[in-house]
Amino acid sequence: QVQLVESGGGLVQAGGSLRLSCAASGRTFSSYDMGWFRQVPGKEREFVAAISRYGGVRYYADSVKGRFTISRDNAKNTMYLQIDSLKPEDTAVYYCAADQTAGIRDAANEYDYWGQGIQVTVSS
Repeated sequence: QVQLVESGGGLVQAGGSLRLSCAASGRTFSSYDMGWFRQVPGKEREFVAAISRYGGVRYYADSVKGRFTISRDNAKNTMYLQIDSLKPEDTAVYYCAADQTAGIRDAANEYDYWGQGIQVTVSS
């Protein structure tokens, strides 16, 4: 098992930047492909980005390409999401997730472990 804790969210003005972190504990971090998702009230959880176990493969939702960067540091058991040029529509609760089955994915139901989520609010 792995436990995930997100940090780095908050309130930011449109055009600004944030870096979210996802700290993992438990089983070896490099055993998991990792992903970021986001959710707004009344909508399904939306895929944002995913990264393979050693960071060699990264995959982004079309809506965030060019503005979001996913990365990981296995030595620190931490994954990151750098968010630039924030827009009000990026406002959501952001979740990190771990997938123990090889192959990065964009479907929430393919992920095995989830963090508690962290709020990102972008003001216009």
